[in-house]
Amino acid sequence: MSTRPRISTRISSISESATLAVDAKAKAMKAAGRPVIGFGAGEPDFPTPGYIVEAAVNAARDPRFHKYTPAGGLPELKQAIAAKTLRDSGYHVEASQVLVTNGGKQAVYEAFATLLDPGDEVLVVAPYWTTYPEAIKLAGGVQVDVVTDETTGYLASVEQLEAARTERTKVLLFVSPSNPTGAVYSPEQTVAIGRWAAEHGLWVVTDEIYEHLVYGGAEFTSIATAVPELGDRVVILNGVAKTYAMTGWRVGWLIGPQDVVKAATNLQSHATSNVSNVSQAAALAAVSGDLSAVAEMRKAFDRRRQTMVRMLNEIPGVLCPEPKGAFYAYPSVKALVGKELRGRRPGSSAELAELILEEAEVAVVPGEAFGTPGYFRLSYALGDDDLVEGVSRLAKLLAEAR
Repeated sequence: MSTRPRISTRISSISESATLAVDAKAKAMKAAGRPVIGFGAGEPDFPTPGYIVEAAVNAARDPRFHKYTPAGGLPELKQAIAAKTLRDSGYHVEASQVLVTNGGKQAVYEAFATLLDPGDEVLVVAPYWTTYPEAIKLAGGVQVDVVTDETTGYLASVEQLEAARTERTKVLLFVSPSNPTGAVYSPEQTVAIGRWAAEHGLWVVTDEIYEHLVYGGAEFTSIATAVPELGDRVVILNGVAKTYAMTGWRVGWLIGPQDVVKAATNLQSHATSNVSNVSQAAALAAVSGDLSAVAEMRKAFDRRRQTMVRMLNEIPGVLCPEPKGAFYAYPSVKALVGKELRGRRPGSSAELAELILEEAEVAVVPGEAFGTPGYFRLSYALGDDDLVEGVSRLAKLLAEAR
């Protein structure tokens, strides 16, 4: 009888998405009748705008979209994405430099699969989104963490990046606004980091999916536009999910040099072929339209952001920097780890999150999922009443910690 493992080492080394796992557990408890409030999901709580839905309905009736289309995306959508990128980022690309993907996650995976050989190192600022490590690992790359904390607003400095760079470093992953922290690099910080990367001949993979969700005086800056010296060593990842409340439609894209896009398109042609044509038609309507829908969402997110940060900082033992973008707060709960609470003494933020789910029926994602234990990620992409109720439950429970 064979003693070989049933599952390959490559795939068995991948971890489940912690954010999706927390969301699934919260929904299961809710379905069982428990009044769980979930802060885990990273998706707007708004419906997709009607004109986008209507474009999808019309596409579903069009026989043209009942057949295979080019693996790299509908030509008219690629052209519209190029135009949208110029409009929103001031960055000029040709349609041939765009690859339409099955959501932003496929763009992440294909970027690293195309750029990395085994042993190549990628600098990743921690806290980081849960999918980045798994995509780098699958591509044979080596993740090198550059750890930040609340004292700097979760922003990495050029000095930190340089200290982490080695002869094997090939890629810098640059994310602003950030998931999970909401950190946004200023134009000056973005330029400094981009010039450092250019000086050392590094590739920059930049995830810009939260580009339109910035608040107060914060400003989104595309590193590709801000640092022209990077030349053709930039890959931009983006999608319609966050801007247009389209997480379930699964349309993202990758923008880069033509040789990279061609290679990634070859990969996609074997992995999935084209993205759903109906979803592509919806995305075309989204990126071709104005930004009024996201403007309305941004107002609501900004209001909720301020409420959540204020309430979290009123809880003894919790310290929450003000997020400048995306729709997440990332408070430190290090002062509460190890304290007695309801007869238990959680030894990590993961154990504390589990206790909170059981005792307060509130779902948060622990910092372990993002590479920095001692923190929670809370999404404020949920209704105002639920937000206040959820943080109030959290405060009431954590006040018992001794």
